[in-house]
Amino acid sequence: MIAQAKKHQFVGVCLPPFWTKKAARELSGQDIQVVTVVGFPLGYQMSQTKEAEIRQALKDGADELDVVMNISAFKSGMPWVKIELAKYASIIHDSEAMMKVIVETAYLTEEEIMRACKLCADAGTDFVKTSTGWAGEGAKAGHVRLMREELPSNVGIKASGGIHTYEQAKAMLDAGADRIGTSSALEIVEGEAEHNRTLLD
Repeated sequence: MIAQAKKHQFVGVCLPPFWTKKAARELSGQDIQVVTVVGFPLGYQMSQTKEAEIRQALKDGADELDVVMNISAFKSGMPWVKIELAKYASIIHDSEAMMKVIVETAYLTEEEIMRACKLCADAGTDFVKTSTGWAGEGAKAGHVRLMREELPSNVGIKASGGIHTYEQAKAMLDAGADRIGTSSALEIVEGEAEHNRTLLD
């Protein structure tokens, strides 16, 4: 993964918290972001636990933190979700790192996706991300379009989950995604190269 990121100059490498420190060492001096997750997979850990995860990840060298929104609290209508995310945004931004909030669109209705996007934007996130990859389905172009309509232009969208081909990645970008999260980055790069060769033939 690290070697592929260096070769193709991917924006970042997303990996479990356990590997953050090692990845930060190996990517030192590279313009490649070290990304890790907080609150995986459903965000329903105690706030203090997630805050500890954030502080440890920052200490270990993470440049970007993908925080899973507390889906249980969100669906219960609790205002705490926004308060919690705003606190995390402050901690992360104070360390000059970036925060992405994973809302797990597979578990939300369209109305809930819209509410979650507004909540995340109001809390100060840099990106809203569709999925952890844990749910039964990942990103959908229709959901990405809905998110782009709801989010202000200064909040990016990361489409993630189930994206394995160049065609799927392009569909997400065309729908309004700013970034793609995938475990098939090499296949997508090769697919793009093949697509470009076809255009030139």
